[in-house]
Amino acid sequence: MAKVTRAGSVAPPDGGWGWMIVAGCFLVTICTRAVTRCISIFFVEFQTYFAQDYSQTAWIHSIVDCMTMLCAPLGSVVSNHLSCQAGIMLGGLLASTGFILGSFATSLKHLYLTLGVLTGLGFALCYSPAIAMVGKYFSRRKALAYGIAMSGSGIGTFILAPVVQLLIEQFSWRGALLILGGFVLNLCVCGALMRPITLKEDHPSPEKNRDHGTQRGDCPQASPYSPLTKEWAQMCLCGSLKQEYGFLLMSDFVVLAVSVLFMAYGCSPLFVYLVPYALSVGVSHHQAAFLMSILGVIDIVGNITFGWLTDRRCLKDYRYVCYLFAVALDGLCYLCLPVLQSFPLLVPFSCTFGYFDGAYVTLIPVVTAEIVGTTSLSSALGVVYFLHAVPYLVSPPIAGWLVDTMGSYTAAFLLCGFAMIFSSVLLGFARIVKRLKSTQLRFLAKESDPKRPLWTNGSVAYSVAKELDQKDEESMAAAVTGCNLT
Repeated sequence: MAKVTRAGSVAPPDGGWGWMIVAGCFLVTICTRAVTRCISIFFVEFQTYFAQDYSQTAWIHSIVDCMTMLCAPLGSVVSNHLSCQAGIMLGGLLASTGFILGSFATSLKHLYLTLGVLTGLGFALCYSPAIAMVGKYFSRRKALAYGIAMSGSGIGTFILAPVVQLLIEQFSWRGALLILGGFVLNLCVCGALMRPITLKEDHPSPEKNRDHGTQRGDCPQASPYSPLTKEWAQMCLCGSLKQEYGFLLMSDFVVLAVSVLFMAYGCSPLFVYLVPYALSVGVSHHQAAFLMSILGVIDIVGNITFGWLTDRRCLKDYRYVCYLFAVALDGLCYLCLPVLQSFPLLVPFSCTFGYFDGAYVTLIPVVTAEIVGTTSLSSALGVVYFLHAVPYLVSPPIAGWLVDTMGSYTAAFLLCGFAMIFSSVLLGFARIVKRLKSTQLRFLAKESDPKRPLWTNGSVAYSVAKELDQKDEESMAAAVTGCNLT
């Protein structure tokens, strides 16, 4: 196993301290995603205490979720320029402060700012850097490591939901928020576990070093009191940001970004409207709540088992295809949902949707790493989770508007299903086009130089024409030398 050091460059160790990184990321997902889901348990308490309607109260949960994703690039910037440890610790302090200040709120607007904006910003500083750190420590077992780390969301929801309800009953919503503020401080402990590692690919090649050296040489060296100082700082800052976010110009990443928008739009409304839909078709309150429990538990199974499966040798080269498969199947589940109008039919739906939801969530960092590489993974994940923000914010209200307008859930579920299927088809079509282009380029390269056919024997290729040309040159050189001697 490669030794992890702060200074030396190593290969991903695929174990060792990496499992502590997975444990830390697991706790981060509990303290961020699971706690965010549990905020919905306060919904009735907030609505009753502040005497507000459904739409006004629902904004609290939307703002937390949106801020967590919207500020994800900021978390990547802080992690890259300070350290992952400092970024997560700072995020833990901000999130805890938001919960503690929220416990003293006297209006919903105060909760929007404290529990919504401040806590969401703290979660953003923790979430994407922790996930990116797992990718730095694992290569062969990357999907399995991500599956274990991301399962914290489902496990945390399953455990925290009854605990939070008990805290509200015992200490009121103010006391429960105060206790959650202390619990979220565990993010600082998680941050302390994120030991830095320098990978071999983090060091640029000699050609890149020369290029960067030339660029640095082009920057005017000015003293702190020179009028050129401001211009020099701007040029160097722009160069640094261009190097850090250069993946934004990659066509593969652009296609991934567009597909993520449609995928995020489709996945969010189910967690809001599954229980109301079940109640509307005659399912009891207890059974409707049990459907959500099934969804959360099976989500955990999907996280871990799908990650383990895609780490197997037979599927390791097809993780991209497995991601498309999982997203498309969730879309198909949406299309079937309007005809499932009884509890026995909704149970297998919750199992299927929950499993593949956990599956593709596990593979999002893996697919992103395949496109941009490990070095840019933190920044790329920040952008990917940033793209979740707007769909998470607008898709539940749009689905609700469709329900109010049409009088049923059919249109809302069909729109979500087609959005997820389109996301999968878009990525698949882009991959097919890329394969066709690469095949065409190889064919043109062979036709442009017909003198050099390659004969392959195992893993060794011999260029017959090149060897004959070399022999001809040697014989001609010998002939010329003989003529000169005579």
